[in-house]
Amino acid sequence: MANVHANVITAELGSYLRKHVAACLRLLDEGATVPFIARYRKEATGGMDEVTVHAVQKRHQELTELDKRKEYILDVIKERNALSPELQERIMETLDPVVLEDIYLPYKPKRNTRAQAARALGLEPLARMIMAQNSLDIEKQARKFAKEAGSINAAIAGASDIIAEWVNESEKARNLVRSRFQRSATIRSKVVPGKEEEGKNYQNYFNFSEPLRLCNSHRYLAIRRGEEEGILKVSITIDDDEMVERLSRMFVKTNATTDSSIIVRNAVKDGYCRLMRPSIENEIAATTKEKSDDSAIQMFADNVRQLLMSAPLGRKRVLAIDPGFRTGCKLVILDEQGNLLQHDVIYPTPPANDFVGSADAICFYVDRYRIDAIAIGNGTAGRETERFIRDVMLPRKVQIFMVNENGASIYSASEVAREEFPYEDVTVRGAVSIGRRLLDPLAELVKIDPKSIGVGQYQHAVNQNKLKDALDYVVKSCVNNVGVNINTASKQLLSYVSGIGPALAANIVKYRAENGDFTSRSQLLDVPRMGEKAFQQCAGFLRIPGAKNPLDNTSVHPERYALVEQIAADVKADVARLTRDRNLLHSIELDKYVTKEVGLPTLTDIVLELEKPGRDPRETAEEVPYDDSVRKIDDLHIGQELSGKVNNITAFGVFVDLGMKENGLIHISQLSERFISSPADVVSIGQTVRVRVIDVDTSRGRIALTLKGVAQ
Repeated sequence: MANVHANVITAELGSYLRKHVAACLRLLDEGATVPFIARYRKEATGGMDEVTVHAVQKRHQELTELDKRKEYILDVIKERNALSPELQERIMETLDPVVLEDIYLPYKPKRNTRAQAARALGLEPLARMIMAQNSLDIEKQARKFAKEAGSINAAIAGASDIIAEWVNESEKARNLVRSRFQRSATIRSKVVPGKEEEGKNYQNYFNFSEPLRLCNSHRYLAIRRGEEEGILKVSITIDDDEMVERLSRMFVKTNATTDSSIIVRNAVKDGYCRLMRPSIENEIAATTKEKSDDSAIQMFADNVRQLLMSAPLGRKRVLAIDPGFRTGCKLVILDEQGNLLQHDVIYPTPPANDFVGSADAICFYVDRYRIDAIAIGNGTAGRETERFIRDVMLPRKVQIFMVNENGASIYSASEVAREEFPYEDVTVRGAVSIGRRLLDPLAELVKIDPKSIGVGQYQHAVNQNKLKDALDYVVKSCVNNVGVNINTASKQLLSYVSGIGPALAANIVKYRAENGDFTSRSQLLDVPRMGEKAFQQCAGFLRIPGAKNPLDNTSVHPERYALVEQIAADVKADVARLTRDRNLLHSIELDKYVTKEVGLPTLTDIVLELEKPGRDPRETAEEVPYDDSVRKIDDLHIGQELSGKVNNITAFGVFVDLGMKENGLIHISQLSERFISSPADVVSIGQTVRVRVIDVDTSRGRIALTLKGVAQ
């Protein structure tokens, strides 16, 4: 079916030739990964970027599932001897799952419905007579079926049930009702009596009504979550009387004045109210939920991407602190690779207030281990600990960072943490995680379930399979975009590299432990279960700093090493010189190296990589200048301007860390003077912003901020 899918996807994309889409599908079916195709097969795909390749992959999967459903439906209809060439053609040609199910509905095996019971009594002929609306004496016709049904009225009632089912199964009727729901439906929610106190978080929806088409994703998900928790009763409605009248005009003959037309009218109402309306309402609710899920998942995935791509500090020695009051501040020393060297506990905060002893310990560790930066978790006692550290006269210049510690406690109790630090307690592991997040957020955060890292909205209310797929894609995308040092990467990080996976990642780490660091990419082929296909998919994304061949520390794929060596030879240089001599590199005439397999896109990528071997696409970590006069919410006042760091983006606004316990909220309407459809159009996770306070609700711990009119 790949050829059929290529036709469909080409038409939907509209900007790529069919041969490019077909090539992309062929590569995917052969086991190539999205990052590999996007980076190393640009000639085959017409230069598709990673987003497009992923979209092609998803649509291919959707069409494959649709094909399986069509096969099942065709088999069912064949078994009933009801499959005509025309019906088969309709089924095969439809691309809309909703249309497919409407076509299938009349042939779908039914449970013991009222219509089925009437058919079992032989009342379908009577139903057809009534539906024809020609008979002037329907009771006379019904008398023939009275014996089987029990009475004349029972026969007419059974025939009416059959007509109601026909109305429900009418594609035209269902499309009419569906269209009206899509255009005019209203969503309503009311609090379940007696649940007012328990559900106070949902008080905005205790008596809520809004056109469904205007109900945005976060409101819809909140309402449905309230319904699942038993707090709210929710309905989606349209004008039923108008809908019954329109359906009656469809099924009741215009000039019919017979008793049968009255029966048909009543059956239409019954078919709509009892069968069709609940079905379409559920369908519309499911569709709206799916769209809301997709929107929330995309927002969450974008936030996770930004967080994973946060600026790393790089190879520096770090003193990391997991703050606390009564239990003290857990302190760990990490070397440039994030290895644990030392740990301790200090008590600079209440109730101990051991400022002198704590300051002495900090100065000792900073001097002894030549510390470059201090990472402080932003949880309980974080701000107080930061102020203490900034007041200490340190023996050398040290950068001080507040680090988001969301998920650190989950990591500290995880199997991954126990494997890394089997002899340390959870407090030490948590502090290590905080320090490593500063060194390299990506390498550390891949060890934690993305749902636990503190960004997103309603992530527990959305389709969990879709969420997992989206987050797995984002993590893989980030890991392969940055590249991985094969000699320092954890097996969790390696498992996200194109073509590797958890089992092969564990083999790589084991091989490294037994044989020492890798000195060339070709050594990967000695790793158990590393076949040629896996090597092809992963090699370009793995880095070996200091390797004998400088290309091993670049994104140049081994399959192009011979080409690069030929280019170097043609300009009478070696590969190492190409990475150092920018003028020589840019003097190369790339056109002469174009072949059927290698085009200008690949050659251009090679030049860019040789220009900056092993470059990291992420920015460099910088300290956030919090206002030291603001320590608690009581220190704020309306009109005050201060600096903060964006730590979460939702559909309705942006949360900003102001260096205190409470985050401030910039509503989407306060982000820009111009209209924006998403907060992500203006800000990103980790961005430092200047904000103005426009409202403070101390009792509820809420701070309203604005970016409007504030110089950045």
